[in-house]
Amino acid sequence: MTENAVRETEHAIDVHAPAASVYALITDVGRWPETFPPTVHAEVVEQDGDTELIRLWATANNAAKTWTSRRVHDPDRLSVTFRQERSQHPVGGMGGAWVVEPRSATSCRVRLLHDFHAATDEVDDLDWISAAVDRNSTSELQALKDSAEAAGPAELFTFEDTVTVEASGKDVYAFLNEAHLWQERLPHVARVSLQEDEPGLQILEMDTRTKDGSTHTTRSVRVCKAATAIVYKQIVLPALMTLHTGRWLIEDRDGGGVSVTSRHTVRINTDNITKVLGADATADSARDFVRTALSGNSLATLRLAKAYAEGLAGEPARP
Repeated sequence: MTENAVRETEHAIDVHAPAASVYALITDVGRWPETFPPTVHAEVVEQDGDTELIRLWATANNAAKTWTSRRVHDPDRLSVTFRQERSQHPVGGMGGAWVVEPRSATSCRVRLLHDFHAATDEVDDLDWISAAVDRNSTSELQALKDSAEAAGPAELFTFEDTVTVEASGKDVYAFLNEAHLWQERLPHVARVSLQEDEPGLQILEMDTRTKDGSTHTTRSVRVCKAATAIVYKQIVLPALMTLHTGRWLIEDRDGGGVSVTSRHTVRINTDNITKVLGADATADSARDFVRTALSGNSLATLRLAKAYAEGLAGEPARP
């Protein structure tokens, strides 16, 4: 095989929505975790006119990866070109483009182009990348179509809980970051498994106890930013949700201490409402149920994190 051979792929989908609306979803990377299943977190690192540097955290072939890409927006042509600036093994380099082609006032075709090569000359690595690109491109285009064509009121809802802690934010962060200890520290956690192959990028799987004594399994990818925030997305969800992203946020308070917030963004799985909650359940009761359950667990975690950090703060200073 020729060293660093380049492969090119194209995936496309027809969308029954105005081209400008679809293009807006592509350009706003802050909404990508809600729009695209593989994306865990995305943020703009720097921006200069139509050129931006973004950092993405996403799953690829069931592994968690992060990389930075340089993107150039062309609103006149409804395209966004991209090129990874720092790829992760086994990717040696990758670029491409999103192209939105209007078909009518209310429909368009979206093309997603990629070119890539492996970091080695191993054909297995190039095949791995091809499989990941194919899987993610198909998933992303379908998710883009679903999001753009969605009608009616917004399906997503966001809520949060906050506690104040008279202690160091670093100690609060340590409690939240050390999720491998949650089975010992949190009563609602029955089992936990934490994988962290790259510092700050975790895959967390746990069994959570419900009020009736049963358990359900969730699996999340977590992006950990030391002492300030942990952002996560569940990739294995309870039956009542099709999307759950969250954030633990630690902020300094005037006069000392920190505010610690647990924020959730959720989309209800409407197909499972009556299966899980009974024949009389509605979308509103499902939202209330999910919010009560998630807030209950979050507040329990926040209060124990508070007790842990304030307990450390009350200990005698170590020599």
